[in-house]
Amino acid sequence: MSVDQQLLRTLREQVADTLSRKRREDAEAGLPPMNSDDERQFARSVISQVLEAHARAEIQAGRTPPDHQSEAELADGIHAALYGVGRLQPLLDDPEVENIDINGYDNVFVGYANGEERRLPPVADSDDELVELVQVLGAYSGLTSRPFDSANPQLDLRLPDGSRLSAVMGVTPRPSLSIRRARLSRVSLDMLVDSGTMTPELAAFLSAAVAARKNIMIAGATNAGKTTLLRALANEIPPHERLITVERALELGLGEFPDLHPNVVAFEERLPNSEGQGAIGMADLVRRSLRMNPSRVIVGEVLGDEIVTMLNAMSQGNDGSLSTIHANSSLEVFNRISTYAIQSVERLPAEATMMLIAGAIDFVVFVERRNLFATGGGLRRMITSVREVNGVDGRVLSSEVFKEGPEGYAVAAAPVSCLDELVAVGYEPVHSGAEF
Repeated sequence: MSVDQQLLRTLREQVADTLSRKRREDAEAGLPPMNSDDERQFARSVISQVLEAHARAEIQAGRTPPDHQSEAELADGIHAALYGVGRLQPLLDDPEVENIDINGYDNVFVGYANGEERRLPPVADSDDELVELVQVLGAYSGLTSRPFDSANPQLDLRLPDGSRLSAVMGVTPRPSLSIRRARLSRVSLDMLVDSGTMTPELAAFLSAAVAARKNIMIAGATNAGKTTLLRALANEIPPHERLITVERALELGLGEFPDLHPNVVAFEERLPNSEGQGAIGMADLVRRSLRMNPSRVIVGEVLGDEIVTMLNAMSQGNDGSLSTIHANSSLEVFNRISTYAIQSVERLPAEATMMLIAGAIDFVVFVERRNLFATGGGLRRMITSVREVNGVDGRVLSSEVFKEGPEGYAVAAAPVSCLDELVAVGYEPVHSGAEF
């Protein structure tokens, strides 16, 4: 039975009004605000009261009240609209859904894990309702409320299930949003070997690089699997280490698995308020993270001037850092970093940036999203290159220690200069007596 969306919207507004009144009364009484879990539990009780009042009103009007199943669906729908993703929830509950692109409320396109693309029914009844849904998500996801309106037409956030949402309005004819699913939250290098991302030999190499506290930059195009690989590498870090993560929108979720990482502090960029005040950018958060006694700093995605601060941190003894960056090849990463650095507050020239890269980054790992339908392999994310930074001579000197082999996987291709350090943490070279 489909839920009456107009009724759901009306009941949700009643619950939202009650929640707002409760917050206001608590503030006037000088009481501390409810935490997220307490508020959601309180919301459940309010939803029950609102549904009970609706059922009584239906009986008094001579109509049949909702049956038990319909009432449960309404309760779940109201809660999802307040704290979840409304009519998007069924799509996020589908484990095969990988990407959701919405160009206006009635243009919904879904990409599946097997590479299939489908157009599905609307997720709202109007563009205004779609904007309202995103506004609710912005208010309840992340560490702080994130506005989405004409003054703040862009929004990036992490949904409760770990998926990443990006939304825009005002700069497009109709409100648009994209959701990228977080299909592997608890992921390991062994799982990526099983899924065809890398060979066991490369997994052993990367595990040793993490254990040896090498600074690793993961590169690739959009949706190539950079974040998943970053999680897998982070899960190679011993549980006793203190991790600080810095992100634009919370996505890594390393602290959600206390058995793997019991000591995690997650920093999230804060956007300015309506008066343009209160912003805390990525570069500021990276600086702050260095004062929080980190064993390692993990920067979710480098997109701007935080690159200089991060490279300085790496080169000043904060070894074992991990990060991701958009690039079309492992070699292009160095030029991309230079571009970000020259646009930073420091206006770092290319020569200085190359010296900083050489002193900070040990390895660049490049991951691609390959279409293997012709060979029956479907869509697969594969590591195709690992580059070691060797020094600087006007430009960054590097060698491709793993490069794309006949089957697309990165295979051993050149000696590693830090082999002794990797062997010291248990790495066994591919061939006896020499690295390769």
